Amino acid sequence: MHLLKEFGMIDKKKSKPNQLSGGQQQRVAIARALINDPDIILADEPTGQLDSETSLMIMEFIEGLHKIGKTVILVTHDVKTASYASKTIKMIDGGIINRNILLK
Repeated sequence: MHLLKEFGMIDKKKSKPNQLSGGQQQRVAIARALINDPDIILADEPTGQLDSETSLMIMEFIEGLHKIGKTVILVTHDVKTASYASKTIKMIDGGIINRNILLK
């Protein structure tokens, strides 16, 4: 319930998947992945199908998880989403083209 509230989905707690928008389904998928409080979070396009406001909310939440010691490995094509990372690895066609360690 805490995660549903955190992601603005508390009013949808009894909804079936086909009653949710794509963005709402994405938020539920993220909440489901976090329910067991994992130490490592693998996130493949966590803001895909989300509007900019919800994307910001999700990325701030993920950033908070990192700040409390969780390891987050995130894959994205979105430059704004990637800007939350303290370390980045850019790839093209499966090869590394650039590594950056950003000090925040």
